[in-house]
Amino acid sequence: MASPARPIVSTLGSDVIGSLQSLLGTIVIAVFVITFIVQAFQIPSQSMENTLLVGDYLLVNKLCYGGSAMGNFLMPYQKIHRGDIVVFHYPVDPTQHFVKRVIGVPGDRLRMINKKVWINGKPLEEPYVRFLEPPNNMFRDNFPRVDLPVLGMEGKWWLEMRKLVEDGQLIVPAGNYFVMGDNRDDSQDSRYWGFVPRENIIGRPLLIYWSVKPVYTDPPAGRLQHVAYSMTHFFEITRWNRTLRLIH
Repeated sequence: MASPARPIVSTLGSDVIGSLQSLLGTIVIAVFVITFIVQAFQIPSQSMENTLLVGDYLLVNKLCYGGSAMGNFLMPYQKIHRGDIVVFHYPVDPTQHFVKRVIGVPGDRLRMINKKVWINGKPLEEPYVRFLEPPNNMFRDNFPRVDLPVLGMEGKWWLEMRKLVEDGQLIVPAGNYFVMGDNRDDSQDSRYWGFVPRENIIGRPLLIYWSVKPVYTDPPAGRLQHVAYSMTHFFEITRWNRTLRLIH
């Protein structure tokens, strides 16, 4: 006796359900990774040149420093060290994300003399730093200065800084970090707006997953047009020597 035919509709329905379950699982994993593990970040300014360039797209490790129940449970977190590059919520406007290098950690006594950073009475070796101009900015290049506020400096920071300077050195308080850009002569950083609280730090950049050359001719206006321009000129605008580069 012939066996009954297998219902085609039921088979198709099972395949569709299986595909939807697989897609949903992928979405859940992606959301988990983006929420807890890594975050994409684009370099918007020249303040970290030549370490990071405008047009670099980064993946940021959000677990490396822990600080949350999820991060501490999954892996032992690292301490934030002097010299680390960090992504953080800008203290003046936490909706903005900044990337800078940690120069002073809690307890450090920091000063700059003719652009040279001194930490706890010893000069700091900084092979990553880029200088554009000779020493001629009394506030930027000789820090801290408590005798003059400067254009672009946050008023609240000006008042706070004056209370934390002893013997010409700025004392980094507990739970805070002093950060600066590698492009020292073109960086709005802790010199101008103050410390980064520990809770503002998101993580550490891991990888440049894509890097784009500067576009000297304006691409078409609008987000969709810009995406279309990037896709049609992908091989032309990509900086291949920087793409997939690990960040140290």
